Amino acid sequence: MNKVSPKSLLHSKWTKVNIENKEKHFVITEVEFDEDQRVTKCVIEAAMTHNEYEINWRELKEPKQWKVGWQ
Repeated sequence: MNKVSPKSLLHSKWTKVNIENKEKHFVITEVEFDEDQRVTKCVIEAAMTHNEYEINWRELKEPKQWKVGWQ
C-alpha cells in the first residue's frame, strides 16, 4: 500500500500502472479540505495531455493502480 498523506498531496507526482490514452505521469493540481481537514476534492492532471480528472485520493494508496513519483 502506498503511503499517502492528505497534507502532502498537492503537487505530488504519480505514475499510473495501467496506462490509458497515453497518460502515464500525473500531478495533483488541486486539493480542497473541509473544516475537519478531510479531503473533499482532489484533482489530478496528466503531464503529457494536461487533461484533468477528479479522483478519490484514497485510490492513490492502491499499488496495483498507482506508483509514487514518476517512474
